[in-house]
Amino acid sequence: MSKDMATPAELSGVRDTVTVRLPATSAYLSVLRTATAGLAARLDFTLDEIEDLRIAVDEACAMLLTQAEPDVDLQCTFELHGDAMRVAVSVRTLDGSEPARGTFAWTVLNSLAGEVDAHASPDGLVTIELHKRREQTRSA
Repeated sequence: MSKDMATPAELSGVRDTVTVRLPATSAYLSVLRTATAGLAARLDFTLDEIEDLRIAVDEACAMLLTQAEPDVDLQCTFELHGDAMRVAVSVRTLDGSEPARGTFAWTVLNSLAGEVDAHASPDGLVTIELHKRREQTRSA
């Protein structure tokens, strides 16, 4: 298939969404790194882009896990959109505060993922969203 042709999912506006829910402990982060790599490869990301996204997801999780309530689940939702992936990592936290945006970790997230945002709900659920777009400047 030509790289210029749209897939049936792109033509219909359908998005692929994968949600992974696992215990909010660092022991399970390798599952998310593997899922991230597999889904990014499905979108034809380069090896460097895949690795950047894997590291960004890992870093987002690490930021949230330090404040996670005991015995809760971490949820990671991957949305695939043609040439981009949006990843939302959420966990219920002790203080319900968004991560600080002026930190080194936040700067790393921005450089690896492209676009980063965070929000907190009144019930203490904190979400970090990453949006990585596949590089368009490749030789055919």
